[in-house]
Amino acid sequence: MSKIAKNIRVLRVLKKLSQEQLSTELDIPRSRLGSYEEGRAEPPYDLLIKIADYFHVAIDALVRADLAKTDLQSLIKIGKNRILFPITVDSFGNDLIEVVPLKASAGYLNGYADPEFIKELPIMNLPFKIVGKHRAFGIKGDSMPPLKDGSTVVGKYLESLSEIKDGQTYIVLTRNDGLVYKRLFRQKKNSNETFEFHSDNPAYEPYVIPNEEIIEVWGFVCSLNIGEFKPQDLNVDSMIKFLQSYRVEMAKRS
Repeated sequence: MSKIAKNIRVLRVLKKLSQEQLSTELDIPRSRLGSYEEGRAEPPYDLLIKIADYFHVAIDALVRADLAKTDLQSLIKIGKNRILFPITVDSFGNDLIEVVPLKASAGYLNGYADPEFIKELPIMNLPFKIVGKHRAFGIKGDSMPPLKDGSTVVGKYLESLSEIKDGQTYIVLTRNDGLVYKRLFRQKKNSNETFEFHSDNPAYEPYVIPNEEIIEVWGFVCSLNIGEFKPQDLNVDSMIKFLQSYRVEMAKRS
């Protein structure tokens, strides 16, 4: 049975609705809803949008997550829908930050909306107060000096592409390129808007990404340069030691 099938049933049961009641709300036959819940068919994209809007859960959550294993109240609310950012706090109620090390970067495109993937990431806490959802990412390559290969960039989640400011740097998750750290510039041709991605290293040419390919954007907050480590030393334990030297609290999940 697909995750979509299980999730539709989980959400219906949580809302204490019968199949008849939900099918009426969605304006589809009850038999059609039954085929979705049993995994005999999958809803088309327009119906997925309708289901996501009805339950106030993002489509990514509906498609990728196992909502039976997820505390829906722990998901951040963006607009009217909840998205899969489990909120991690310490014993004092302070927000902690998930760290996506280089080793996990390749899997982030498939795991960003999966609570099980996020749960396995190490966590950290900065020595200053943060407001909003933050996450830290390992940076690969030499396209954004003075950051070195293996540095860590902490970013704040942007709820809308309209929050992007020309010429500032962002960690961006895109459907084709995965995670990148670039300087963004808004481009408009007629009614179509795109973003041009610039490297600070002139050896790299800028390129354009259509808005619909952008999944997440994190605004730059601070960076931690761990470029002096050799690649084989860039593991969780070495990162913890380094970050602690900056008075950044970091640990593996218990």
